[in-house]
Amino acid sequence: MKRVKELEKQIRYHKALYYAGSPEISDFDYDKLEDELRELSPDNPVLNLIGSEIKSEDKVKHDSKMLSLGKTYSLDELMKWAEGQDVVCIYKVDGVSCSLIYENGRLVQAKTRGDGQFGENITSKVNWMKDVPLTISSTERIEIRGEMYCDEKSFISLCEEMTNMGLDRPTSQRNIVAGLVGRKENISLCKHLSFAAFDVIGIDYKLELEKYKFLNDNGFNALSVSHPKTKNDYSNLIEDAKQFMSEGDFLIDGLVFVYNSIGLQNELGETAHHPRYKMAFKFQGETKQTTLLDITWQVSRNGYLTPVGEVEPVEISNAIVSRVTLHNYGIVANHKLKKGDVIEIVRSGEVIPKFLEVKKASNNDFVVPSCCPSCNQAVTVEDIRLVCKNKSCPAQIKEVILNFVQKIGIEALSSKRLDEILRQEMISGIEDLYKLTIEDFLKLDKVKDKLAQKFFDEIQKSKRTNLITFLASLGISGGAVNKCEKVVTSGYETIDKILTMRVEDLIAIEGFAEKSASEFIKSLNEKKLLIKKLIELGFEFEEIEKNDAEGPLKDMKVCITGALSQKRSVVEEKIKKLGGSCVGSVSKNTSILLTNETEPSSSKYKKAIELGIRIISEEELFKF
Repeated sequence: MKRVKELEKQIRYHKALYYAGSPEISDFDYDKLEDELRELSPDNPVLNLIGSEIKSEDKVKHDSKMLSLGKTYSLDELMKWAEGQDVVCIYKVDGVSCSLIYENGRLVQAKTRGDGQFGENITSKVNWMKDVPLTISSTERIEIRGEMYCDEKSFISLCEEMTNMGLDRPTSQRNIVAGLVGRKENISLCKHLSFAAFDVIGIDYKLELEKYKFLNDNGFNALSVSHPKTKNDYSNLIEDAKQFMSEGDFLIDGLVFVYNSIGLQNELGETAHHPRYKMAFKFQGETKQTTLLDITWQVSRNGYLTPVGEVEPVEISNAIVSRVTLHNYGIVANHKLKKGDVIEIVRSGEVIPKFLEVKKASNNDFVVPSCCPSCNQAVTVEDIRLVCKNKSCPAQIKEVILNFVQKIGIEALSSKRLDEILRQEMISGIEDLYKLTIEDFLKLDKVKDKLAQKFFDEIQKSKRTNLITFLASLGISGGAVNKCEKVVTSGYETIDKILTMRVEDLIAIEGFAEKSASEFIKSLNEKKLLIKKLIELGFEFEEIEKNDAEGPLKDMKVCITGALSQKRSVVEEKIKKLGGSCVGSVSKNTSILLTNETEPSSSKYKKAIELGIRIISEEELFKF
């Protein structure tokens, strides 16, 4: 009983801090407290506490309770919950929940989640926010639920405005949302917040997906919705979310899965704490403090200078971390990051570690580059980016070509070999790779006839590929493999059809919102001349075979490490044909490590042994 009382006290304390926007522990650590209490006292009422206490006199009752979500950290547990049902998926935005009430087509009230039964009236603040339409088409009483958040660009503008007003400078995107909606003054600062809509109450729908059409048609910033079918689809969504956590412009802490059938939702109902028809998939996260030793700037293929923090090595989430992403120039400038700063970093679900906030600033000078570290040309500031506009910048050219080489499957050409080829000015663009001769390769350091032939053969073989791989290799904005696969399998199975796509065509495909579709088409149009040149050089596209996820590797995750006898892309394709999926790292969810190594020399091999994961060779794989 003593431990139960301790847990009750800790849970109340940390829940209050979380909803006040000043959490002291990670979500994962908080969840462990709840899990322990649930084991000791399954019916404890503290487990059903939702949201925060409403101290304001302006309490507003919710038409129906705004509940928390059940959660899992395991793909297998998620699949068990899904039970083969028709499910849709959205990002789980890390912000503050909000409910909007519309009557006769006009916004009449906005309220926080509060304790789930009563929220606080924040209508005057929401009227300032982006992405909140003041009028909608329906004349019924409609409730729109969603999440208030602050994206990176808005956060930087907000920090500058608050500093100029003489107010305390906010420390993080996450904490400032609760801080702003709880203010009694300077409510115009809420103009820096956004609202992401994900639910409609008051209209009888048959499917969850139908709600998103209503939201988009009425001008809401509706979250992008996915429709997974297989375990592989679920796994890919989780990997995409991990990437967004590292690179996205707003904070998410996982995914939300919802049964698509409204009838099934009504049949299953809710517990006192959460709806049975929704499940949050979250990433185990851990934060640590360390010292920033230096900042290096890497030039991406689009000319952005991306800051990377070299930090005092620290163990976090079972890994030694010595480098962290610092997001972009805006974040570095906003926090005036410099050598010697003590910073807080986070690593969640094997995501690349990233900077959160400065804990103690050093007395060193704040310095950012005025010139590109690659071409020495002056750089410009565009919003939150530091940009090199020199299209002849060696780093940009290299990154564009290297991305293509890696995606198209020319594995013999390493990054170092590509550096040498560029130094000798043998190529200046992707198309030049296909003009190189065996004699050209013989000019490279320590390259003899056999290796020169290998370089040449691999480049020539890459001309015959499938359309999905080809598109993904071009570096199209928003053109990751899964997005390109959706495009091709949605009826755009020839290059001619793809080159005539319009924005409205792309929006009709699941996973593309108006913004992402516009960026994709704009980028694709910029690549048209390159595509034409590559086709003239002999590119041919194989027919796409749909993976029915059946076979001896059905639903298995395979991680590859070390050299293979064939192109990695060929091996990955064979794994998919056997029903499996390929992952980039080893975790407890990995089914097989594929390697031709005989000794555990790589970190992936060692981790696989540690986790007891099955290890097989390429020869053993093909016996399947």
